[in-house]
Amino acid sequence: MTDIAVALPHAVTDPAVKATYGVDQTIGSTAPTTYEVVRATCVADVVEVMRYAAAHDVPIVPQGARTCLTGAASAIEGGIVLNTEKLSTIEQIDEIESIAVVGPGTVTGDLRRAVAEKGLFYPPDPGSVDSCTLGGNVAMNAGGLCCVKYGVTADYIRGLEVVLPGGEILSTGRRTAKGVTGFDLTGLFVGSEGTLGVVTKVITKLLPKPESALTALATFDSLDAASQAIVALRLASSRPSLMEFLDGPSIAAIQALGDFGFPADCAAALLVQSDRTGYAAADVAQYARIMESVGATEIAIADDEQESEMLLAGRRSLNAAHENVGPHLLEDMCVPVKALPELVRRGQAIGAAHGLTIMMAGHAGDGNLHPAIFFDPRDPAQTAAAWAAFDELVDAALGLGGTLAGEHGVGSLKAPWLRREIGDLSYGLQRQLKAVFDPTGIMNPGRVFTERQPLTS
Repeated sequence: MTDIAVALPHAVTDPAVKATYGVDQTIGSTAPTTYEVVRATCVADVVEVMRYAAAHDVPIVPQGARTCLTGAASAIEGGIVLNTEKLSTIEQIDEIESIAVVGPGTVTGDLRRAVAEKGLFYPPDPGSVDSCTLGGNVAMNAGGLCCVKYGVTADYIRGLEVVLPGGEILSTGRRTAKGVTGFDLTGLFVGSEGTLGVVTKVITKLLPKPESALTALATFDSLDAASQAIVALRLASSRPSLMEFLDGPSIAAIQALGDFGFPADCAAALLVQSDRTGYAAADVAQYARIMESVGATEIAIADDEQESEMLLAGRRSLNAAHENVGPHLLEDMCVPVKALPELVRRGQAIGAAHGLTIMMAGHAGDGNLHPAIFFDPRDPAQTAAAWAAFDELVDAALGLGGTLAGEHGVGSLKAPWLRREIGDLSYGLQRQLKAVFDPTGIMNPGRVFTERQPLTS
């Protein structure tokens, strides 16, 4: 292969700098021995890399801010990491059409703040909102805390510009509010995890900026009471804009990090928000009454935005609390809302059976939990137990009518389980569809469609 540093502009030659692009945030990720990194500064750079890769049959890993948790953005042996963080221009915010046109390297939080200044709102809010990028959000169809009311990234993507293997530039979708011409190629690329092409422009739908959200926090002495509250809140006359669930072990971990006001031996907690203009205070008062009626032991209601953020502080600290406990596999399973309490129970039982701690917390409003399986990766027995527990959690989620990936994607971590969920026919058709766009298989190989087992040591 020709020396990439010579053949391509913006190739990284410093080994120390290159190493920072070798892995994403997936547990157990290690950089391969040989790979190259190109930091694109414009669409022409992406086109040049894609043409080079096609001509030399070199694997391409599209990469943003490396916040991925499923191994979809780590380097591949002998491949090129094509990083698009520098394509971060907010090209246009159209207040009439309520759209924004942005580069894939735009940080999601930056977009949210920029449109807010014009009285508009970009709803998707992943946990890594102040570091993840729009390109990565599109690749994974990212969600976040407010999906219960607003949905996921796919609900806000009007169109895309994508560079295909070989360097062709494809425009999908539209800028108009309506459009039904041809197949929905935009929807195909959202959630494709870099297996079809490289996104170089994103057209997002925007909403009017809502009222500042108010929050109600309730704690429960039993999972059953919290379960009843989740179902009752889903039936409320005004749907919450956020509904987050914490189980007992998650609360204990948060309290170990700092005193966030949760009572000792709390079995579960729910955080519920409303941002309905003119009615947020009335809504959270209604949510509090609902939770009290099914057995909440303590309830706190915020009077303003600052108090709301104080009540949410514990939930926002959950990832740091996980890190404080130790190494863990953070998962992402979604089930019908009614089945969420049963998934929590099964997760706790699976953890006990394998001698592992499994924390079951997540987005109660849409049935999306993020089980955190704690284990010592230096211990082969614990590592094997963790993967066995994950396998059983997958079966539990699928058995309850759910999915093994709510918003984090499949990547390489969960690829061996994909066929189990979607079946042989769908799996085969999807591989054929990938081959239409990527006939030589250079786009993110080994991700999504692979039978290879994950790292077990």
